[in-house]
Amino acid sequence: MKISTKGRYGLRAMIDLAKYSKEGTPVFLSDIAKRQDVSGKYLEHIFGALHKAGIVKALRGRNGGYLLNKQPDEITLNEVITILEGPCNLVDCVSDAGACNKAGTCVTRDIWKILGSKIEEVLNSYTLSSLVQMQSEKTQQDSPMYYI
Repeated sequence: MKISTKGRYGLRAMIDLAKYSKEGTPVFLSDIAKRQDVSGKYLEHIFGALHKAGIVKALRGRNGGYLLNKQPDEITLNEVITILEGPCNLVDCVSDAGACNKAGTCVTRDIWKILGSKIEEVLNSYTLSSLVQMQSEKTQQDSPMYYI
């Protein structure tokens, strides 16, 4: 399984949105694009999918922008990745046994199914809130300390 730029950039943008949208203040997509070094047009496409799925809401007008539709600690990475990439099925026969005539007796299909569920388990164990915290800690580690 390879996560595309849509999934990677979308997740980074959602972390950014969780970090910068405070108390109902919408965040401009152009600001997210600048901070994340991603094309604004590409983010429009990504946020269209996120909006359609109901995970973000868009506010139009002069003070418009995007807001999370739930609290950051209620949005899992699995939810975001599934919206942007689809379900975590490593091979077609896991979700559609009819895709292969050996699906009923194939032991490797069982392995792909277990592996997919483990990936989902990890993605479900992290929320946007936990990633904002991890990012903050990582940024603090990278900052040099100056003593006088």
